[in-house]
Amino acid sequence: MTALRQRKEIKVSNVYEDYPSQEEEEELERQLLAVYSGRGLWKILSYMIGGTIGLCIGFLTSIYLATLHENDLWFSNIKEVEREISFRTECGLYYSYYKQMLQAPTIMKGFHGLINDNKTESMRTINILERMNIYQEVFLSILYRVLPIKTYLEPVYFYIYTLFGLQAMYVTALYVTSWLLSGTWLSGLLAAFWYVINRIDTTRVEFTIPLRENWALPFFAVQIAAITYLLRPHLQPLCERLTLLAVFISTFLFSLTWQFNQFMMLMQALVLFILDCLNMLPTVKVTWLYVIQVASLLLVCALQFFNSMILGSLLISFNLSVLIARKFQKNLKTGGFLNRLGKLLFHLALVLCLTVCLNTFIKHFLNLKSDEHIFKFLKAKFGFGATRDFDANLYLCEEAFGLLPFNTLERLSHTLLFYAYMFVLSVMVMVAVIVALRNLSDSTKVQFIVLKPGTAYNLMHSILFGCLAFSTMRMKYLWTSHMCVFASFGLCSSDIWELLLKLVHLYTPKRFWPGMMAELSELREFYDPDTVELMNWIKSNTPRKAVFAGSMQLLAGVKLCTGRTLTNHPHYEDKGLRERTKEVYQIYAKRSPEEVYSLLRSFGTDYVILEDSICYERRHNRGCRLRDLLDIANGHVMDGPGENDPDLKPAEHPRFCEEIKRNLPSYSAHFTRVFQNKTFHVYKLSRHK
Repeated sequence: MTALRQRKEIKVSNVYEDYPSQEEEEELERQLLAVYSGRGLWKILSYMIGGTIGLCIGFLTSIYLATLHENDLWFSNIKEVEREISFRTECGLYYSYYKQMLQAPTIMKGFHGLINDNKTESMRTINILERMNIYQEVFLSILYRVLPIKTYLEPVYFYIYTLFGLQAMYVTALYVTSWLLSGTWLSGLLAAFWYVINRIDTTRVEFTIPLRENWALPFFAVQIAAITYLLRPHLQPLCERLTLLAVFISTFLFSLTWQFNQFMMLMQALVLFILDCLNMLPTVKVTWLYVIQVASLLLVCALQFFNSMILGSLLISFNLSVLIARKFQKNLKTGGFLNRLGKLLFHLALVLCLTVCLNTFIKHFLNLKSDEHIFKFLKAKFGFGATRDFDANLYLCEEAFGLLPFNTLERLSHTLLFYAYMFVLSVMVMVAVIVALRNLSDSTKVQFIVLKPGTAYNLMHSILFGCLAFSTMRMKYLWTSHMCVFASFGLCSSDIWELLLKLVHLYTPKRFWPGMMAELSELREFYDPDTVELMNWIKSNTPRKAVFAGSMQLLAGVKLCTGRTLTNHPHYEDKGLRERTKEVYQIYAKRSPEEVYSLLRSFGTDYVILEDSICYERRHNRGCRLRDLLDIANGHVMDGPGENDPDLKPAEHPRFCEEIKRNLPSYSAHFTRVFQNKTFHVYKLSRHK
């Protein structure tokens, strides 16, 4: 009988027992190869299509933004001085160092001029590389000097095209993150689409090109994509190491290109800390991410000539405090709900105390005061007392550092992004709360609702950076771009809809798409050794012109596998064939051997195949079995307990398929058994003169 079963590993000791013939083993290998090849080819094709679309979307976005910049300023037609004026405020300052490096006689003299700059601040000689994040300008100026492009590409265009090119990387990274979360590149396509149509609130690169965030955010997006992939379970060691390398490089470049890097990564560290405490992320990977953050900042600190502001950052103090606190609390994730909650509260207090103490010590030791204006600003902004400090008030009076305007949400709602985001966020927050409570209670019950580590990270990332955006409008670009990712992931991910239906107790695999995906992921194999044995015997032991009778379904296989002649087949749309099939099926009726032999020979039958699965059928109820249908058609009473129509009479002969196995003389005179296994019995018809 044909069956589908779970695949199982082949033990060496049982090879000859489970696979008695070399042919069957080779057939299994061919089947497995076909399955894996098919799935592998489809996976590769999907990746190729999705990757190509992602690259194209990124490239088209960069062209779109560059066109907007050109259309807005007619940049190609204005004078050089007008182009430089268009880089307003700090943007012009950063671009000036790019211009300074290009005008220097040599690269080394350009470096010397930046390290010993006496033009940026009068009466002072300062190290620009220490004070500002301008290594990107240095790198671009060197690249422009080396590449043979001076004759057809002006320095300013090389600069702005690089920034617009980074936007291509930015959008592609958002695309990949959404793809990783949802499992489909259609989600990435939706994320990129939302990013572009909400351009006013997702980027400002076209009118503030040299701004530090326009350099940094593409690398931040790459880092988030790499972290999302890193948090996948069961990564191969090599793949995990390469992903960690990608996280490190993107974190380092993000830190190198933006002065606010430490504050953004502090938010990221808080995300990791919260999820680690709630046991939603693997602790080992979280530790690696803490180390990568600190290592990246220290490397940037070295490149910036040991900038004291980096050494005194809260991020370094916080990450070191978390790692130290773990040494004191090794059993943080054990015990009951109240026990674990108490441990977590103590752990939180310990980490905060260590962070404050360590940060205070570092700042006192280094006599660091370069970032105190930020803390004065934050203190005044969040209502911890009024301030007359000029620097703090300067920030407070800037619209960019105010609260997020309500019209931002209105614009995001017009494109349906905000509605989709709130829907997905609401569902995922409910799921996260359920998972967090279950983790804290150390429940051993079957987990019907799960939250993948990558999804948990992006959820908390979105929440914390959303809070940052609402408090400080300038930081909204970190949130709105990720909003596109999270909303598209939720709408395109089968996991979200599965979780939602589970919450309302409506989920079953047959009712929704995840069931189909589960079937695709479940590896099974074709297993029908009896039929294989039958077909091999027919090919080896019967003449090529032999005529076979049997069930329609089986005979179709005989025709395909052996090429032998059939008495009937499944194409049932012919009256003559239907009548013939009924006659052939008398082998399962209550007929005499002489009658059956005569019927079969009238069709030129040489061999007849009897199937136990039909002769002793139990799949259908009484009255629907093939033998019952034949009995009723022949006017015979059906087998077994139950009612029969009044006009049906007992048969004069026993059932042919059963009685022939007794090998009685009346049967053996016409039929000789030539093959038998657990499922099939093959009889050769005698040739009477």
